[in-house]
Amino acid sequence: MLDNPEISRKTLHDELAGLIRVMILDGELIPGQRIPEQALCVRFGVSRTPLREALKVLSVEGLVRLLPNRGAMVVRITPREAEDLILVLGVLEAFAGELACAHIDDRQLGEIRDMHNRMIEHFHRDERRPYIELNRAIHEAIIVATGNEVLTEIYHMLKTRLSSVLSVARNPPPRWSEAVEDHRRMLEALENRDGAAMELIARRHSHHRIEMVREALDMLERRPKAAAKALAEPSADR
Repeated sequence: MLDNPEISRKTLHDELAGLIRVMILDGELIPGQRIPEQALCVRFGVSRTPLREALKVLSVEGLVRLLPNRGAMVVRITPREAEDLILVLGVLEAFAGELACAHIDDRQLGEIRDMHNRMIEHFHRDERRPYIELNRAIHEAIIVATGNEVLTEIYHMLKTRLSSVLSVARNPPPRWSEAVEDHRRMLEALENRDGAAMELIARRHSHHRIEMVREALDMLERRPKAAAKALAEPSADR
């Protein structure tokens, strides 16, 4: 019997995959860390079978690497892989920005404007986590506004892999104010349906990611194992 109400019996391994995915993207499980299967089974009140099925889902997404007879670990990409990801994401986001300007409707634009305004409030209060969540949501909303399902699927796959590294970047991110200004200009381009301007801004914006990823990878090199959040002893308040 499941003790965790978050998990539905019908889609057990999908629900588990979602919960573990959040743990990775939030930095609770960091790149290079072994997945503590027993602790997660206790935490979520499940057996190892659905948990391992969930890990298989995450391995297809590129977030988890399955180790033969040794469990699984959070994927740790190399600096070269990270820069390759950023390069491809930059091209996708530039194309998506131009496409979104041609297809976005007033409702979608209003939602992005609202998220942008709330993100700026968090920026002024130095609130990193809600800022990053809204930042991510804005980029996803722009991708969705293209109406191109293939582009959306590829973007999500690549962005998810990169986000696992960015989760360990410092607070606040480097060149934070420049990234905020880029977002202001992106919103302006969307409002004006200026695809050419949106493409240029999106390309510039992708360069900020390079510095953040380099710093995050450096932190992973220097971060002692003790700094990772231990799950071996499940907490009662989880």
